[in-house]
Amino acid sequence: MQGASRSATSSTPVVGRRGEIARIDELLASARDGHGAVRVLRGPAGIGKSALLAYATRAATGFDVVAACGAEFEADLPFAGLHQLCVPLLSHLADLPTRHRDALRVAFGLDSGTPEVFRVGLATLELLAAAAGGPPLLCVIDDAHWLDTASSQALAFLARRITVEPIAVLFAIRTPCPADELDRLPGLVLEGLSDADARTLLATHRHVTLDDQVRERILAEARGHPLALLELPSAGGFAPPDPSSVETRIERGFSDRLSTLPDGATMLLIIASTDPTGDPGLLWPAAHLLGIDVATSSAAATATGLVEFGTRIRFCHPLARSAVYRVADAEQRRNAHRVLAEVTDPIADLDRQVWHRAQAASGPDDDVAAELERCAARAKARGGVVAASAFAARAAELSLDSAHRIDRTLLAVQAHLDAGTIDTAADLLNTVDNVDMDTRRNAHVDQLRGRIAFLRHNDDNGPNLMLRAAQRLAEVDPEQSRDTLLDALEMSMVVGRAHGVVNRVLDAAQFSAPASRAPDALDALAVLSEHGHRAAAPLLRTALDGGDEPLWIRRPALAVMIAGELWDQHVHAEIVDWLLKTGRQSGSPMTLRLGLAQATSRAVLTGDLAAAIAAVAEEEAIADATGAIPLDYPQLQLAAMRGHREAALPLFVEATQAATASGSGQLIANVRWAEAVLHNGLADYPAALTAAQQASAHGDLLLAGLALPELVEAAVRCGKGDVATAALDSLTERTLAAGTESGLGIAAYARGLVTGAEEHYVEAIEHLNESPLLPYRGRAHLLYGQWLRRAGRRRDCRLHLRTAHELLSGAGIDAFAQRAADELRATGEKARSRSGHAQDQLTSQELHIARLVATGATSNEVAARLFISPRTVDTHLRNIFRKLGISSRRQLRDRSDLGS
Repeated sequence: MQGASRSATSSTPVVGRRGEIARIDELLASARDGHGAVRVLRGPAGIGKSALLAYATRAATGFDVVAACGAEFEADLPFAGLHQLCVPLLSHLADLPTRHRDALRVAFGLDSGTPEVFRVGLATLELLAAAAGGPPLLCVIDDAHWLDTASSQALAFLARRITVEPIAVLFAIRTPCPADELDRLPGLVLEGLSDADARTLLATHRHVTLDDQVRERILAEARGHPLALLELPSAGGFAPPDPSSVETRIERGFSDRLSTLPDGATMLLIIASTDPTGDPGLLWPAAHLLGIDVATSSAAATATGLVEFGTRIRFCHPLARSAVYRVADAEQRRNAHRVLAEVTDPIADLDRQVWHRAQAASGPDDDVAAELERCAARAKARGGVVAASAFAARAAELSLDSAHRIDRTLLAVQAHLDAGTIDTAADLLNTVDNVDMDTRRNAHVDQLRGRIAFLRHNDDNGPNLMLRAAQRLAEVDPEQSRDTLLDALEMSMVVGRAHGVVNRVLDAAQFSAPASRAPDALDALAVLSEHGHRAAAPLLRTALDGGDEPLWIRRPALAVMIAGELWDQHVHAEIVDWLLKTGRQSGSPMTLRLGLAQATSRAVLTGDLAAAIAAVAEEEAIADATGAIPLDYPQLQLAAMRGHREAALPLFVEATQAATASGSGQLIANVRWAEAVLHNGLADYPAALTAAQQASAHGDLLLAGLALPELVEAAVRCGKGDVATAALDSLTERTLAAGTESGLGIAAYARGLVTGAEEHYVEAIEHLNESPLLPYRGRAHLLYGQWLRRAGRRRDCRLHLRTAHELLSGAGIDAFAQRAADELRATGEKARSRSGHAQDQLTSQELHIARLVATGATSNEVAARLFISPRTVDTHLRNIFRKLGISSRRQLRDRSDLGS
């Protein structure tokens, strides 16, 4: 099978390139053996990438081959490149599971819905694997730097997951180019040919006779550049020296070939360069509309060597296409777009037709602008946020009405923010003239500027802008004003820069006109700030409940913080379950990643470290699938509770550097809390004291409260009684107001540390026996056992130290377990060591797969969850069985060390 045709340069012989050819041969051999792989050929235009792709196609004997080619003028249409690659394989669509079949149908516009790029990528991997069920498969993607963003992301996703499938993937990317999704894939950087190889290639010009002086000059100027060696001899070498780049000179040479063409042939080439599909079914009718004599003009155009007309229109090189388009004047381009719009099917390809109409417009056109706005909405619904931004921006340019122009510009700004192109969004927003805007539009502009500032690491103006937006709305829409203030809080927490924002938001809330409503989170936080936890706790609970809907439906980060401030693990568990369920159902990567991060926190605090490891692995898989950076704080919390100094400290250093660079005070506080837990576990109390003081210094929601028990223990051990007492007072106020078993139990053992009274340890254990926080229950037994041993009550202390060791060691909380073992040893008893625990034998991904299979999940279900192929799951399972010394899925279900 064969996909899109490549350019005519595919016939160019490969001269030299022995190392690159060897790597391509290895890639093909690996795929033949059932081990898929990917390579990206990188280099400037004309360096020989397409020739190597053509070599790979010829060398792939026994393979099925599919191909696609990026097009500069199609880069805004979502999944266009992926569709081009997959068209020859769509006969296998029926072989896929329903969820994968539906994902591809939605992505290719065959069904309605909103596709998620990583799900489309996984579905494409399954489609390729189905196609490779017989002969191995070679996928060739030329000019990948011009792929639309959605296709690039989906292809990068599947390329990173091709491991045990007989599939080889080769990309060609022009450099330099902006960083994109394909950057992280393994590749080959193509440089100029050696002098000997350059002379060999130059000698292939049988129709040009060059004297020695001209030949040497061409060799010197070409610097081993293959396309230059093929094109420069046509000038005879007698042109004066040209300081411009080789690529520019080659493109200029292509343009020069148009100078002697008749007008009809030139216009035919311009139309061909304007249509990225290369479909003669569009080119010939479009040419007829302009009165072009197709037979005569196509013959003249073919004679230039720039283009070939056949079942597809093929330019000799991408630089030739761009040279033709750029040499056209504005009127010629508009005419080309106009006739292409007229011949494009508005039913099958409406978005492309509207785009051509927009490019054909010479001035404002409200009808076309309205069509573009509808295209933007369709693109956004299909996951094409880059296309949505392009459509909306062009709609704004064509809008005659100033209000429509502003609204469409703001729509384009929002689309760019959704696409992650923050600088472009900012530049576009700067074009908005707010002189004649009403209050709501001015507020909207401030909100967008605020969001941009929050997303920029070096911009601290986010809170100011959001507060100004709220102030603008205070009189015209008080409820929206309060919502904007809550949005400021939520965004500051999501990006980890909430230091000081809460107080500024609460100050601003005083100027928002009151509305008839139940107390909300702003009211609760204001009472907390002014009157403390006892007065605020009922209002905080009311805010979490939310009346019509829980707070976490719209503002999950704020809800997590408030639940933590209330020491309410049950509400936190509800939030986590909602986030995971919603993230999986909606396909929202951000929601699911937040849910998994919070699932890690819950598992760490409840001592289910196997579940925490699995959640971290899944979050990392989604981050990789979406091209994001994995979240730091779940890994920090897990490393701290496990208590392995050598593994944890590098993580802490790296996270501190990242937090400092990004200005994320919350992440710094997370690092300090994690350090305090680690060092208390390791009995390094001076280090724990310093870290706990830093973690609690700013009074952050949730984090300050969590750091206080660490501060009390470290301060007592370091003889800092005043520090311990002050921390205990703050902890007691918080936990008494919250009234949960968890909070009361932790405060009780902290009080025992300060007072030395046995009754407080007993009270702690009674409360924590009713709490899900296993690590703190184990620590309560440890501290009580230590107190009893120092009181000379050896028999009593052994009971509690043994309980502590069993709880902590069984959960894999190794540093605190070692403290319990040391205390037991001091009584003359040796603690039983843990052996053969799954979390010590398996990688994080293997542990996650083992946990899922233990619940009865099939390989297909696990693959969908972790964004890998079923074959990869089966490979992991074989490794899991080997490491654990088992041979069946049933035996996995019988293991108790895989967590709950």
